[in-house]
Amino acid sequence: MSSARDLPFFPGGTALTRLAVYNWAAADGTCGGSPHVHTASTEAYLVIDGSGQVETLSSAGFETHGLKAGDLLWFSPGTVHRLINHGDLDLLVVMQNAGLPEAGDAVLTFVPEVLRDHDLYRRLATLPYPETSEETRAMAALARRDAALAGYAELRAAVEHQGPSALHGFHQAAAELVRERVPEWRKLWADTVQAETRTAEQWLADLADGAAPHLSRASVARAEPQGGEGIGERPYGMCGRLQTWRAGGAA
Repeated sequence: MSSARDLPFFPGGTALTRLAVYNWAAADGTCGGSPHVHTASTEAYLVIDGSGQVETLSSAGFETHGLKAGDLLWFSPGTVHRLINHGDLDLLVVMQNAGLPEAGDAVLTFVPEVLRDHDLYRRLATLPYPETSEETRAMAALARRDAALAGYAELRAAVEHQGPSALHGFHQAAAELVRERVPEWRKLWADTVQAETRTAEQWLADLADGAAPHLSRASVARAEPQGGEGIGERPYGMCGRLQTWRAGGAA
């Protein structure tokens, strides 16, 4: 059996999450998640089931992208995105830089007054501990979603009126919010993504020399699902109920 140190990271240092998008109706009558942006990670959606759309604010301005089973869509850091659920929207999310999003890479589109007050932002962005009641956690996730939608509505209107340059203030505020986390992120990235890249570089160097010592260390890893089997047992995320996996060792 392989030791933990011999087991590979998930390919490319990425992470997988299964996402059942919220079916809570917002003030505009649509159902969906909390608009937000990632500051250092590209994100991809593979639609497993259901239908919906994702609204984006990017260098292309405001856009709407339809989502149906089998669709694959991804977007780079700085793209503000809002998931909308037309019915049973179920996604497999692939995230670059595994660990960074969980460490605060995502910034919600709260109104500018909240974004400037970092302590207030963190209070509004943080959900209650899992030990609290289901109702308490659901209400907090809903309140967070609606607060993000309020800021998003203002941001979208500005982009539609002024063009992509209207995103600059939000992007700057997001950068200031995450700035103090960057040293932690650098270490996390170095221990995972950079380490994987260096490992692959060594494999190629060995193969170019006609050697392959890494092949004798081949191993198989298995990840254990976190949370319950049903959607209602999964933790609350920004855009829906989450199914994640944690490395459990050798298969």
